[in-house]
Amino acid sequence: MPQKYVEFRLASQDISTVRFGVSPGHEIVHAVRTLVRPQEQPLQWGWLRAVRADVPRDSLEFLRLVVGETGYAPDLFTSAPSWDLTPADEIERLRHAPLEPISVDLRKRAVRSAGVARAALERMAADPARIRAMVVRHVEAFWEVALAPYWAQVERILHADIGSRVRRMTADGLAGMAADLGEAVEWSADTGFDTVRVRMERHEEIVDCQGRGLVLVPSFFGRHCAVLTEPPAQPTLFYPALGVSEVWHRAGSTDALAGLLGESRAAVLVALGVPLSTTDTAEEVGIAASTASHHLDALRAAGLVASRRAGRRVLHARTPLGDALVHRA
Repeated sequence: MPQKYVEFRLASQDISTVRFGVSPGHEIVHAVRTLVRPQEQPLQWGWLRAVRADVPRDSLEFLRLVVGETGYAPDLFTSAPSWDLTPADEIERLRHAPLEPISVDLRKRAVRSAGVARAALERMAADPARIRAMVVRHVEAFWEVALAPYWAQVERILHADIGSRVRRMTADGLAGMAADLGEAVEWSADTGFDTVRVRMERHEEIVDCQGRGLVLVPSFFGRHCAVLTEPPAQPTLFYPALGVSEVWHRAGSTDALAGLLGESRAAVLVALGVPLSTTDTAEEVGIAASTASHHLDALRAAGLVASRRAGRRVLHARTPLGDALVHRA
């Protein structure tokens, strides 16, 4: 079967307005999907163990119906990412979301469903005011248990990812940064446009950004790239954030390793589950760059960390021995 792509075509004015954002709504969608299909999210099992017994079942089942288990997610939840968007802002936006687009979203979900689910979604699409109120109520209940206790940690990972991407863009240009967003993302300049191509399972589309730019949104819970292409929303690409694999066991690992390596050095080793520069490592751990460099030298000498050059940067990551030490802890 031919491969499908969504292509974001960027003119010069679009390139100058590429920006990053955070979407609590996108995280809600994929947190629901993680609870429904945990076998597909091994990186989130620590979170699953912590929350699944306490998540309100009625809220989970309602949101499962509205957002679906895979594929298309209603634009209602993802239409306005921004750097400083808070969960409270997101819920307030849902509270006042226009009714007609809600009906459109639910009909799209209905045609992608079957049987009882399809009939329920069609009934919901006919009464968007009632469904909007239900969405807000169930999102608030779900958020309070499943995400509120962990949001500061999640948000830190998302902002750290954005900081890393911005530095990469400064050093290697937009093309260099975009090519590193994920295996499904390609950068091309051979069609008369600068084009970001996103490999998709079912959807294909050419999006002329027409001066609207492109929003890049890291996701903590999303495993795959996703796109938002329909006006009035700005063209948006969601991609998996760096550093997710370590976050749920980080505190325990750091505590266990601190007696052996020292607190800061243990935190550096745990952070290097993904390649980081010295500056990124310092920001991730909350220490000075010179201190991070000293710890990296010591860990490298012990065979726990390896370093390699990537363009203008030197990236550090755990060796198999370092991995074994962290995961054993």
